[in-house]
Order: sequence, then C-alpha cells, then structure tokens
Amino acid sequence: METVIRIKNLIRHYGNSSHLLKRNDNVVEALKDISFEVKKGEIFGLLGQNGAGKSTTIKILSTMLLPTCGEVTILGYDVTKDESKIRECINFVFGGERSLYFRLTAEDNLYYFADLYKISHEEQLIKVPQLLELVGLGDVGKRRVETFSKGMKQRLQIARALLNDPEIIFLDEPSIGLDPVGALELRKLIKELAAKGKTILLTTHYMAEAEELCDRIAILNKGKLLTCGTLTELANFVTDSEKEAILAEKLRRQSQLEVTLEDIYVTLVERS
Repeated sequence: METVIRIKNLIRHYGNSSHLLKRNDNVVEALKDISFEVKKGEIFGLLGQNGAGKSTTIKILSTMLLPTCGEVTILGYDVTKDESKIRECINFVFGGERSLYFRLTAEDNLYYFADLYKISHEEQLIKVPQLLELVGLGDVGKRRVETFSKGMKQRLQIARALLNDPEIIFLDEPSIGLDPVGALELRKLIKELAAKGKTILLTTHYMAEAEELCDRIAILNKGKLLTCGTLTELANFVTDSEKEAILAEKLRRQSQLEVTLEDIYVTLVERS
C-alpha cells in the first residue's frame, strides 16, 4: 500500500529560536524524535493526553508549523519546501474552533470558501449542493449557520474541507463537544469519506471513537511516540498480568445492563 505521509525523526520545539538544539530552560520540547507512516486510504489515529503533541503534529503536517528537525513528507512533497503543492492536496478541520461565518447561510459559506480555492462558478454550482447532500445538510443549505447545532456546524466544516477534493484530510478532535447523536453522525460521515478513498488522520480523546474508526493508531505521550500499529498489535504491548488486571477491573465495574448508557441515549433520542 502506498505511503502518503512519512514522518522521520520529527522534533518540534517552542521557545527561544536562536539555538533550539542547545539546552535552554525557555524551550518546550513538543515533539521528541517521532517517526511513523500513514498509508493511502487509511483512517489513522493519533491518541494522547493534552500536551502530548497531537495538535502540533497535525499543524506541521498541514504546513501551519515548520519542524525544528526531522523529515516530513506529504505525497512525496517536503513540508519545509513544497507547502503550496501540499496545500492543494490536503485540508483540515479543527474541532471546537470557528472557521465558518455564522451570519451566512451554509450555502454562502461554501461559495465563499470555494472562491478562495479559485473554483470556477460553474463548478461551484454543482459541487456545493453535492457536498451539502454528502454531509446531510442538503435540506438546510439556505439556513444561517448561527441556527445550526454544533454537530451540524462540524459537518459543514467537513463539507468546507472537501471543496478542494483533498487526498488527505486532517481532523483534529472533530467530535469535541458533540452530543452522542452528533458524534455518531460524524463517525458515519468519516467512514463514508474513507470508503470513497480519502486518507484521514484523526486525533481524538475518545477511545471508543478511535477503536471504531481507526485502521492503525499511534500513541503519543509528552511528545514521544510510545507505539504505533493496529489495535491487535497495540494489545501485544500489554503484558498478560496487565491484561488480567484490566479484565478484573472491568468485571468489578460491570453493570447489569447489557447495553451502554450511550446506546440507550442514542436509541431513545432517535426514537422520539
């Protein structure tokens, strides 16, 4: 399978920029020599606590930040030299951040961003309705975004990110703040995009979300890469005694219910 993202010995420091590689108390080491690859068509997950380096990694990959050291290539292009070529092939959605104009309608938001991408008017008239249908907003395209729920706004942001037909989409905590129904709809949309051949790099704090969506997962902690692989491969890094302790704790906490609270909540809301 083709490699579309390659990270080798990536280091990123924040602070005094004059001599970053020398010891300096003002320098924060956000990423400490991490390496991994992402294959074409994968949903690849980045997991880690706040401050682990997930968002810094995404910003470097989306050409918003330069690495301090290391090699980073997207579709064979170097992030330090070929940012304009990379930006033609990627797009991103940052969860919890406002990248829409709330007083405009959903349609007008997409037409505005399509103009920025220099998409012809004729193509916009075809693409904008198609994208609104794809993200489940076809019947509310003429409504102002300020009337949308958070989940609807997040789906519209994904439509915005698809305007340039990117090969790779970066989703930085896209489900943050969403209610269970909105998060479920978002996961369905991400799966549909992957089925259409998009490569997706996803950061999340929600383990169940990563388990459901991701083909492979990288775990970051304090700027270091702990491990990377499929869920089965990651499980092999946990010892038998640790697994027994985990299972014992799960049994101790096990409820009499056969379904989870999230299952019950989503079912009751969808039924009403």
